Amino acid sequence: MSLAPRHSALAILTAIDQGSDTLDHHMDRFHLESRFDRRDEAFVTALVYGVLRWRGRLDWVISSVSSKPLAKMDASVINIVRMGLYQIQFMDRVPDSAAVNTSVDLAKSLNKKWLTGFVNGVLRNALRRLPEIERLSSEKDLVHMLSVGQSMPDWLVKRWITQFGPQEATSICEASNQIPPLTLRTNTIIIDKPALMADLQTLAKRVRPSTYAPDGVVLEGLNGRLFSSPAFENGWFQVQDEAAQAVGHLLGPKPGQTVLDACAGLGGKTAHIAALMGNSGRISAMDRDGRKLAKLDKEMQRLGITIVSSLTTDLQTVKTRENLEMFDRILLDAPCTGLGVIRRNPDAKWARTPQDIDRCARKQVELLVNLAPHLKPDGVLVYAVCSTEPEETQGVIHSFLDKQSDFMIDDNFSDLPESLSHLMDPHGWLKTAPHRHGTDGFFAVRLCHRKTT
Repeated sequence: MSLAPRHSALAILTAIDQGSDTLDHHMDRFHLESRFDRRDEAFVTALVYGVLRWRGRLDWVISSVSSKPLAKMDASVINIVRMGLYQIQFMDRVPDSAAVNTSVDLAKSLNKKWLTGFVNGVLRNALRRLPEIERLSSEKDLVHMLSVGQSMPDWLVKRWITQFGPQEATSICEASNQIPPLTLRTNTIIIDKPALMADLQTLAKRVRPSTYAPDGVVLEGLNGRLFSSPAFENGWFQVQDEAAQAVGHLLGPKPGQTVLDACAGLGGKTAHIAALMGNSGRISAMDRDGRKLAKLDKEMQRLGITIVSSLTTDLQTVKTRENLEMFDRILLDAPCTGLGVIRRNPDAKWARTPQDIDRCARKQVELLVNLAPHLKPDGVLVYAVCSTEPEETQGVIHSFLDKQSDFMIDDNFSDLPESLSHLMDPHGWLKTAPHRHGTDGFFAVRLCHRKTT
């Protein structure tokens, strides 16, 4: 394998460390512009996600063998070392010698005379001392063991131990480092699930129905170019985790209704709502980010969806709220910390702080309060976040209901598919977690106007 894929991985990792957009953005751009073959593309993806997923553990090893503190290393330098060490520790098909030599070659490209010797010395020292370093980390307290061994921020490990106890916190950390399944949602506007599964057989070693979501399909052992396949180009599916698909069913939109997707983003849930409505009715897709909505519009076109109108707007401004109409269904898939999906977005665990949780929760309550007056009397408002942190989930709902006494939790799930009823708890919450369900970590609740007698 040439050095070019490693150069691409280094560029992405360094850009992320420097705060240049999200992992999703960089990987989307990489796949769009890549001229690599499928094998090299897969290598870049594995290297980028692997380094981000295991960064805490890699940094512990590096700090144990390097004479230069991590804080004094440039982002490009430390990512060269992280990439080399990741290949040594986690990529069995890459010989240790190749991992070291290609890392040294990457260092040469930075034109710093001292750097090649430094990279070579750190990686060879790590090779010699890995058993000793791993033994030392396992002799520390539980927080340190999970933080290093499972590559999680200390503060997040402490939170999870306090909330769930040591055993479940360990399970959460382990599940959060698993590579998630590739789950698709059948675009039932165009095709049914059996026909889609039959068409995808040649692209994966195994194609199976999802566990919970009625229209979900799971691909195992992808061996073809899914996103240049006729099935993709014809709009037969979207990539969407089962937990995200459950949110659309909880909203329960009907054909002919008016629906607001208040923070629509790239349109995954927007498209699902349209499919549940049979492409009949009207959906307003709103978001602050016009770039995302431009992509949403293209996605709706690919999927054959004609009932969506997008609008770049900020729901926190008074002018926007004054001009907002009334809706039968409102979905608030609120901006959140994303701590429920760190197995898909491992960059998030290093970017987030404890303060972000409280900041997001305040904004989430404000958005709910702003949207509540625009729900029709017999309508449904669904609040959803890809987080399992109490402040962003139950805490937000309790705060909202304290402010909006005319609202209540709607716990009548008679219209929910039977397979999804297993994800509901007795309080009326939809709660999923990787270590319990094998899905993303999501929280959602259905709200409605309090019935008067």
